[in-house]
Amino acid sequence: MLKVFADRGGTFTDIVAVTNNQAIIDGLSKHPERFLIVTLPNQQWIIVYKLLSENPEQYEDAAIQGIRDIMGISSNEPIPTEAIEVLKMGTTVATNALLERKGDRVVLLITKGFKDALRIGYQNRPNIFARHIVLPTMLYEQVIEIDERYDARGNELIPINVEQVKSDLQAVYHTGIRSCAIVFMHSDRYPAHERQIAQIAQEIGFIQISVSHQVSPLMKLVSRGDTTVVDAYLTPILRRYVNQVESELKMGNGENNHSPLPSPYSPIKLMFMKSDGGLVAAEQFQGKDSILSGPAGGIVGAVQTSKRAGFELVITFDMGGTSTDVAHFKGEYERQLDSEIAGARMRVPVLAINTIAAGGGSILFFDGSSYRVGPESAGSNPGPACYRRDGLLAVTDANVMLGKIHPQYFPSVFGIDGNLPLDKNIVIQKFTQLAQDIASATGNHCTPEQVAAGFIAIAVENMANAIKKISLQRGYDVTQYVLCCFGGAGGQVACLIADTLGMKKIFLHPYAGVLSAYGMGLADVRAIREGGVEQSLTQALIPELQQLMEYLETQARSEINEADSQLERVRKINLKYEGTNSILTVNFADDIVVMRQEFEIEHKSRYGFIQLEKSLIVESASVEVIQKMDTPEEPLIIQTRPLNEAPTSVETVRLFSTDRWYNTPVYRREDLQPEDSINGPAIVIEKISTIVVEPNWQARLTKCNHLILQRQEVVI
Repeated sequence: MLKVFADRGGTFTDIVAVTNNQAIIDGLSKHPERFLIVTLPNQQWIIVYKLLSENPEQYEDAAIQGIRDIMGISSNEPIPTEAIEVLKMGTTVATNALLERKGDRVVLLITKGFKDALRIGYQNRPNIFARHIVLPTMLYEQVIEIDERYDARGNELIPINVEQVKSDLQAVYHTGIRSCAIVFMHSDRYPAHERQIAQIAQEIGFIQISVSHQVSPLMKLVSRGDTTVVDAYLTPILRRYVNQVESELKMGNGENNHSPLPSPYSPIKLMFMKSDGGLVAAEQFQGKDSILSGPAGGIVGAVQTSKRAGFELVITFDMGGTSTDVAHFKGEYERQLDSEIAGARMRVPVLAINTIAAGGGSILFFDGSSYRVGPESAGSNPGPACYRRDGLLAVTDANVMLGKIHPQYFPSVFGIDGNLPLDKNIVIQKFTQLAQDIASATGNHCTPEQVAAGFIAIAVENMANAIKKISLQRGYDVTQYVLCCFGGAGGQVACLIADTLGMKKIFLHPYAGVLSAYGMGLADVRAIREGGVEQSLTQALIPELQQLMEYLETQARSEINEADSQLERVRKINLKYEGTNSILTVNFADDIVVMRQEFEIEHKSRYGFIQLEKSLIVESASVEVIQKMDTPEEPLIIQTRPLNEAPTSVETVRLFSTDRWYNTPVYRREDLQPEDSINGPAIVIEKISTIVVEPNWQARLTKCNHLILQRQEVVI
């Protein structure tokens, strides 16, 4: 059987597969330059594979093509589903649709008098000195105002005019809109009117009906409305993608089963990663849960592998081709309730990930007076200049120029036939021209490698600032943490990032180049349910909170479809000071003194003060139900070379660092053994990434095949 974990990123799609099929391994062993194969105990293997996310001349969907390549099946052959047990995926399909504003057409149904409420929003001004305010484009195309109203205590003030609603919805339906978002005042507590309208929309024929009391059952009309519109906008896109994957895999049963396989074969289990770090069955995957699908897999992978390596305080650093994601971990996953992604506001639990537009594909340019890095990305098509598609200079090109990436150690997947190495000559040519342009514009004469190093320094500073936001600015001492670096480009800048932040230790997992995909295999099934409270925290409120928790737990268990009492549960409440709007999440306890203490410790750490005279308000409560999954084992590596014998480098190359060239040894990771130490500068080559050990750093391999980079103290 084959278990497949896939992450479709902006530039590369990463695939990690676990199999016990010797025939698959025999087939892949003929292509050692393309596939990394790791032997596990009990006659199992892990297969690691990367391919471009977009390569229209070669294939339609990268994840499906990856499965075909691993199984050795051509594009016109059906995939033998009896050989695949489970497919767990993270996808950027919904994220890209949101970024490019290519979701489905949506009609918003809202209480009369609040037609423009979502456009007005909260009137926040992110840039307080901006004279020209550019509002984000609304995701809905039309608005229908429904003459209905409940008051805050649940009294029906205005009943629904059913015939009028039918007429208005029918008119919108005839314009071709098939997705609707229903958002009424106070419907988080009194949802009868929303249910009534949803029933009418279903009878008319709307395919996607997102109702706010189900999507985000919390107070605040604007936040609830925004989240519901995002869900209506993106869920149809996801449904089509899921259906496409299912049809490729010949999945399904009953009358929809088009598989040529005989009935004993069960359909493949298809699961997707949600933004909160949990897996969900494909049929329950919704737009509101999909925005951080890929990055969430990376956080899970980084946290779980760091814990296996013995690290409890972790800064995760995921540098891919298009963007860099960073997160903070101190014992449990950090989530945030309110977030804004690609101009869309949402109020659902998502992992607290800080994303910036800086990756290997970030475009470099000189604006006449200063160097700029991003935010535009070259993507995978055309990609950086070295990808042989006439792309612009990007961060990856700068690393090629500096000798930190060498074409002979990079996959040869470029050119029209997808079989050529990176083009170093075009990189040298373009940086030489850029250095001349800078000299003529500013009179500042720099060598091409100094120009490239300048661009890298700016990219590193941008990424270090992103880490400061989630650590230093929230009261955490980042120097006590390990930097868990992953993503295809993470190992190239790991030491530079750590130097900028004063961090002394870096952790690099053997699958660091595909850790987001590996994270899909390490994740658990999770279901989170929230409920609004908005009452003062008193001991008398505890029974009411317990009752709410039991109701939320029942709902969450129903999503997992598992009555097993072995399921774990986590109960949280969101607290805030009376008269304020900033919530902090604490563990639910029967004693309010315990919860208040936890809140005050967190408030003091975050804001530097506490207000003893103010009472606490319980804004909302949440219950998370967790179903543990079987996860891949990681083998120990055996020492075969004497301890006093140093590892042998495969060649010496030139590397530019700290404003000078170094003769730098290159090591293959598979040649390293436990307790091997390598002093920088050095380059460690993997099949899925490149690791640069900068001067004053030392790399050491553990028996678990973990590479630990340690900052060496410089004695002056």
